[in-house]
Amino acid sequence: MADYGHDPTETAIPWKIFTDAGFECTFVTERGAQPACDSRMLTGTVGALLGAAESAKAAYRTMCEAPALQHPLSWFDLSFALDAFDLVFLPGGHDKSIRQILDSARVHKLLADYFTLTKKPSTKTLAAICHGVQLLSAATRPDGKSVLADVTTTSLQYFQEESIYTATRVFLGDYYKTYGAGTPSVEEVITSRLDDPSQFQKSLSFSPFVVEDPNYNYLSARFPGDAELIATKTVESVRKALAML
Repeated sequence: MADYGHDPTETAIPWKIFTDAGFECTFVTERGAQPACDSRMLTGTVGALLGAAESAKAAYRTMCEAPALQHPLSWFDLSFALDAFDLVFLPGGHDKSIRQILDSARVHKLLADYFTLTKKPSTKTLAAICHGVQLLSAATRPDGKSVLADVTTTSLQYFQEESIYTATRVFLGDYYKTYGAGTPSVEEVITSRLDDPSQFQKSLSFSPFVVEDPNYNYLSARFPGDAELIATKTVESVRKALAML
């Protein structure tokens, strides 16, 4: 996670489902600072109209009391690696502060090393939602291509990002554009890194939607409405992968 700015629903709902399933969860930030999610999604008028549901807010409050969140590990520590973990989960969010992790070459390298370990058959799983998929797409293989180059995926879709940006820019400016007005959408960034744009799976429905790649233990989702489903399916994927041991 970045120190600040991740979406509370995409973070706390998966955390709750993972912990309820008996998973031991670890948080990782740049230098071990306790992360905080985007407060606009939790409080005030924006939070009330566009933010997290009460169940997500409750899960977030509980998550903030967890010792693991209060004492994260540091990705800046050169001794840190991801290969000891059975699952890596990348939450999303659109606050500009998450560029701390989106632009981190160190995180890109960590994810590139880990993603190769998820190729089936494998005991390793990676799941990402929204801008978490954009982060993963920036991780590159030795040949210079994205680790997602040959992978089936989804993420926040163009129409979702552009519609909420257009609807709110009069009173929120470019809040819903992480890199600012006029920059490519999340979907455009990711599809530019795929071997074939058709690998990007879309759904116009507001019903929960999750994509599972056939060749990697990799799951992806679009936005907060998918958080519960991707977490539940991730639990299933991890248990299936670990059953191979």
